[in-house]
Amino acid sequence: MPRVLIVEDDDSMVAALRDGFEYEGYTVSLARDGESGLRQASANAPDLVILDVMLPKMSGLDVCREIRKAGNTVPIIMLTARGQEIDKVLGLKLGADDYVTKPFGFLELMARVEAVLRRATGRPVQVESFEFGSVKADFKHGEVRRNGKLLDLSAREVRLLQYFVEHRGEVVSRDRLLDAVWDYDSAPLTRTVDMHVAKLRKKIEDRPAQPRYLVTVQGHGYKFNG
Repeated sequence: MPRVLIVEDDDSMVAALRDGFEYEGYTVSLARDGESGLRQASANAPDLVILDVMLPKMSGLDVCREIRKAGNTVPIIMLTARGQEIDKVLGLKLGADDYVTKPFGFLELMARVEAVLRRATGRPVQVESFEFGSVKADFKHGEVRRNGKLLDLSAREVRLLQYFVEHRGEVVSRDRLLDAVWDYDSAPLTRTVDMHVAKLRKKIEDRPAQPRYLVTVQGHGYKFNG
């Protein structure tokens, strides 16, 4: 089932949205302020974020900005109050996929949700920069630094890290990595992936033998938790 994160502080709106999405078969998680919404968007990898503009602790516009700054391409639909045209414009400029003006009907919202998800399904993910722990990656220029020091990564290792970042939270098989990073049509040398992952861990992990970010999922592949 698709997972939706609702970031909204109005009790009646929260109840209506939760009931509506659950009726439509979505798994719903809730955040009642901007800071909590940002944490959940980063940690739980939802398929969609419904984000109110006016929130305690951190505005929806700031949440949207930080989500996109981190390279997270999750579809975002913003909820704006009537007459707040500037919020709509800013939201779209900051990376929101669509907006709905309050008050609105749930059928209208669902139509926008379905359109956004359809567009997102085939949208290529291009992350140009990303930070996790003490590591800062600039994929556009092929540079990765740890504690400010430039790491000696091969072009293949940079691309491998970029692929993991672009698919963070997903379990990625060795065959899939070979197809995407090595451009193999088949995967006769999956050991190649293991060797490159081991090298990459030594450069980005504090304790490569007990990796925090690039973990092995036994029998399935790898998962990046940055």
